[in-house]
Amino acid sequence: MSKKNKSLKDLLLIHELAFILLIFLAGAAGTYGIHLWEKSSQEASRISALVNEVQQTRGDLYRQMKELFDAYFLEDITAKDEYNEFTQSVEKHFILLDSLAVGADEKAAIDDLHANYKQFVIETPILFDAFQNANTEDLKRALNTDIETGLFKRFEDILSRTEQLLNQKQVQLDNQLARTKRITSQLLIIPLLLAVLLLIFSRIFLKRAIVQPIAGVLKATSEISSGNLTHKAPEEGVAELAEVSKAINEMAEQLASSQEALVRTEKQAAQGLLVPMLAHNIRNPLASIRATAQVMDDPMHDAETRESLLGIINTVDRLERWTGALLAYLLPLKPQPTLTSIQTIVEGALSPLQQKIKEKSIQLSLPSWDNSTAVYTDQHLLEQVIYNLLLNAVDASKASSTLDVSVTTSAQTIYLRIADRGSGMPFTPDPSAISAPTTKRFGTGLGIPFAFKVCDALGGELKFEPHVDGGTIVTIALPKGMTATQTKWQG
Repeated sequence: MSKKNKSLKDLLLIHELAFILLIFLAGAAGTYGIHLWEKSSQEASRISALVNEVQQTRGDLYRQMKELFDAYFLEDITAKDEYNEFTQSVEKHFILLDSLAVGADEKAAIDDLHANYKQFVIETPILFDAFQNANTEDLKRALNTDIETGLFKRFEDILSRTEQLLNQKQVQLDNQLARTKRITSQLLIIPLLLAVLLLIFSRIFLKRAIVQPIAGVLKATSEISSGNLTHKAPEEGVAELAEVSKAINEMAEQLASSQEALVRTEKQAAQGLLVPMLAHNIRNPLASIRATAQVMDDPMHDAETRESLLGIINTVDRLERWTGALLAYLLPLKPQPTLTSIQTIVEGALSPLQQKIKEKSIQLSLPSWDNSTAVYTDQHLLEQVIYNLLLNAVDASKASSTLDVSVTTSAQTIYLRIADRGSGMPFTPDPSAISAPTTKRFGTGLGIPFAFKVCDALGGELKFEPHVDGGTIVTIALPKGMTATQTKWQG
């Protein structure tokens, strides 16, 4: 089964869908890259905000401590109010830090820092109250040991861990940004590679499915227009071009058939002019020969002479009938059936061939005739057909070979078979041909077409097949009785 060609419309649709898919992939890659970049940017902004808030928290804490020193040691009456304002500011920082924190580790660090700050706010005023009236050494110890190495140290440690955590987050973010950039580049490269592949595929597709078939169609039209009607356009490529090629091939076949029909018509017309002239030129000598034989026929001659003269007259009459049948070949046949026998017809056809058979020492094998060979048919037409077939068989047979003629019958049909031991036919006879190829030097090629035409007119069938031992077997199948329709004019 031949492969079905795809339609150009379908292929263009596939091509367009492929382009749409590329656009979609490129858009998806870009969207995904933008999404990753925005996500990374938001994460970077969040971490930066966390770091900034932590630093501001530390700064407010130190300023808060300054106000506490001013309140206790400089007796600044506004310092405590400013101290409380910084406390509120730091609390706001922790609220914002808590909202910015993501993940358990960040929230735990912020909560730990916040708890330490609350403890710092509670314990520092108490500590200052306890050492407000202390001497200088006790105050230094309190400031150095209890505040600097105690409360501040714990807060700074927690703050350092928080900053370290945020720094790790920043490093992870930088790595993530690098991965995002790499992934985005890769995602953008994929559609570009697919686009290059699609371009290559499009070029190959256009060459194989369109350009080459069009070149084949152009070559076919050139060949056909120059007279080469056997050239075929390649039925390949897209379905539309394949249909065009198919139409061109069908057109070429129709032109070839028309050309053959025209040649047959011209041959038939030429034969129609030639055969009557030949028949006229043959009939005049035949009439003279017959008249001479009749004049020479005298009862005073011996029996052998009179038999020879009668043979001449019978042969001339037979040739006259065959000449009439030859003329009838160019016209519609009108069989004139009579009750006869295959034996009579075969013996009549063999009579003019006895000399040829004797010269080539051919062993003629005939059937044992019986009453089953009776047939109702046109004796003269069938006799000429059998004569032509026997003549071909004798000419094709080698010297001292065997020529078999056999007859078999069924309830309604008689089968006559002629088998020679020649080299076989170099062609297969065509029942519809006006003339057939001939291997004879002066052959006309009319014998076999005439045989087909007569067998068809008589309601029979003619078949040629090779002999297994070399040579050709010709089989004529004839009905024992012609019907009324078969006796009408046959074309």
